[in-house]
Amino acid sequence: MLRRASLLLVVLTLFVFSVVAHAAPIKVGITQIVEHPSLDQARQGFIDRMTELGYVEGVDIVYDIQSAQGDPGTAQTIARKFQSDGVDLVLAIATPTAQAAAHVIKDTPILITAVTDPVAAELVESIERPGTNVTGTSDLTPVRAQLELLKEIVPSATRVGVVYNSGEVNSVVQVEIARQAAAELGLTLVEATAANSSEVLQAAQSLQGRVDAIYVPTDNTVVSAFESVVLVAERAKLPLIAGEADSVAKGALATIGIDYYLLGRQTADIALRVLQGEDPAEISIEYQEEQNVVVNLGAAQRMNVTIPDSVLAKASQILE
Repeated sequence: MLRRASLLLVVLTLFVFSVVAHAAPIKVGITQIVEHPSLDQARQGFIDRMTELGYVEGVDIVYDIQSAQGDPGTAQTIARKFQSDGVDLVLAIATPTAQAAAHVIKDTPILITAVTDPVAAELVESIERPGTNVTGTSDLTPVRAQLELLKEIVPSATRVGVVYNSGEVNSVVQVEIARQAAAELGLTLVEATAANSSEVLQAAQSLQGRVDAIYVPTDNTVVSAFESVVLVAERAKLPLIAGEADSVAKGALATIGIDYYLLGRQTADIALRVLQGEDPAEISIEYQEEQNVVVNLGAAQRMNVTIPDSVLAKASQILE
């Protein structure tokens, strides 16, 4: 009888071990408003860090990666798909997809990244205590510091054009900050808006002859068609300052900003806390403290600009 009980215990133990070992992987739905390097890097940073934390793709975790291709309606469709599929966690990259996910999904944790102002986007009640199923990281960039960088590079500039999509809450927030900063720095801000990527070229062209330089914040619409702005800036010899480093790699003159790959990794650390049982409503939205100066010497030559030694000395990356 004792041997039979021992055998039963062994069988039961093996069964439990088998169930645990073959537990269904965590399902994560990733929704991204559009494909461009900064958002792609945030996504990859998240996935890489989750792997480091022990969630091996295809074994412990599976990702359903979707792009809305710049269409808020498609973002809503993706959110409904995730809701129907019963994903365990949502990663929403950029403000429009975060808004779509939060509108549709109420019971599943939503991790956000590359969202400029989660409060203004009505995703959370406050930065310190979200109070909803949404938490994550913000990509609020140092707008004033970026305009100060512009003045340091081009001291003679007085009129600065800003190209953005007025339909993106994240961009509206940044432009409002830019308006106030520009006034304090003795700059006049000239605004040009584009409702979609096909309008970016026309918006940039409208600034020719009216401004001394161009500034592009971290606007998803404009960054997805950034080459159009670069084309105008080079032809008109207008210094172009961007909101993030990938735009500098694409041809902007310089930026001081954040690292989106690191931001994605930071978001994964928050995701781990949620998966371990913490309530998203109680986890503060985080910002990236480290900011880097990046300059593009090739772009400077094409725009007929000389980068001061003071800027080169503090640059963490100098592109040729």
